[in-house]
Amino acid sequence: MHPNIIDNAAAITALIQNTKRIAVLGIKTEAASDQPAYYVPKYALDRGYDIVPIPVYYPEATHILGRKVYRSVAEAAREVGPIDMVDVFRRPKDLASHADDILAAKPKSVWLQLGIEDNAFATRLANAGITVVQNRCLMVELRQRHANGTGQPNR
Repeated sequence: MHPNIIDNAAAITALIQNTKRIAVLGIKTEAASDQPAYYVPKYALDRGYDIVPIPVYYPEATHILGRKVYRSVAEAAREVGPIDMVDVFRRPKDLASHADDILAAKPKSVWLQLGIEDNAFATRLANAGITVVQNRCLMVELRQRHANGTGQPNR
């Protein structure tokens, strides 16, 4: 496995501790508040993370979670500054279409949510120096680290 593709607890803890701004690719609107693509970023926002919404659908949405919506990760990075993490809510078959955009934004990490895994995509990002986590729920990982005091404090 590529050294930038991580799956061990210590590396994930370090990644989370060094994350402040999370762009959420595939975020859903408040109308889908029962969907992980809405409530996971809301959980992170409530814990003090800076959430940058990047919906794939919802062309009418201008704000989600009270934050300005962007149409690409690269656009968001240009507008708000460096992205620490891109949290991805897209089907594995759709990942490749986002690779160039993510690479242009140069985030520190890309987090593929539970059930999302694509080794070719992950390796391409890892080869560009981006840390990748696959097939894990960010909310679960944040909860575990907040419970044991190793996560980010509320800011």
